[in-house]
Amino acid sequence: MKLNKTFTDEVMKLRTKETINNKEEIIKTLSQLLTNAVKTRKGDIAIGFSGGIDSTLLAFLCQKLNIPFKLYSVGLKNSPDLLYAKKVADFYNWELTSKEFTPEEVEIIFKKLKKILPIIDVVSLGVGAVTYAVCEQVKEKILFTGLGSEEIFAGYERHKGNINENCWKGLSEIYNRDIQRDATIAKQFNLEPRCPFLDQELIDYTMKIDESLKMNSEYKKLILRYTAENLGLNKEFCWRKKKAAQYGSYFDKVLTKLAKKNKLTKKEIINKI
Repeated sequence: MKLNKTFTDEVMKLRTKETINNKEEIIKTLSQLLTNAVKTRKGDIAIGFSGGIDSTLLAFLCQKLNIPFKLYSVGLKNSPDLLYAKKVADFYNWELTSKEFTPEEVEIIFKKLKKILPIIDVVSLGVGAVTYAVCEQVKEKILFTGLGSEEIFAGYERHKGNINENCWKGLSEIYNRDIQRDATIAKQFNLEPRCPFLDQELIDYTMKIDESLKMNSEYKKLILRYTAENLGLNKEFCWRKKKAAQYGSYFDKVLTKLAKKNKLTKKEIINKI
């Protein structure tokens, strides 16, 4: 499936009532599907790297498949994602380019994004700023992102409750909410975004997995973490709990401080940036 306007319609055609719950068989199948999703998208690869389960697994699979790749990490000074990205890259001896941003530099990115994004809100600006900051550093032609992992494996608080139903809702909105944003930013840098987690076969299979294997009271994306362990990824990295990109990079703190300084909400300050 192409990541264009028809993506959502094509994804929703995959919806079924079929449920699978054999954990061992699921892990085995997912291991192969994830490997294939990376293998079929290989090229001159850059990975936006936070040290979270998604980007770490993508890098690990590239390594297993002997696909050359480079990692790019961004954040404010002492941000969790910058620190952990270095830890993971050092452990595996992966090539990592890190850039520590100042609040002023992040604010400039916010202003640039306001001119190009199709949707302007707190989340789009925060997540988009991280993507933009990464794209500024990339020298390769293709940017691997973890987009889609949260939706198919249940990675957000909003997935709690009726988990698979909420995952389907997220997938139905992912083009307008996320794909357009990332594609718009990547285009500014002549980059091609590729999203292994949005592979059709992977979506089709993952959305049949019993929701009890996706999330519990302690962890989100459970089955993905088990599968990453099965593939051989270091256990500590499989089970790292991570905040969303705008928080792990501390970029959201810039927006929060700007709002506080002007005695406005984050939603209100966006109109004044």
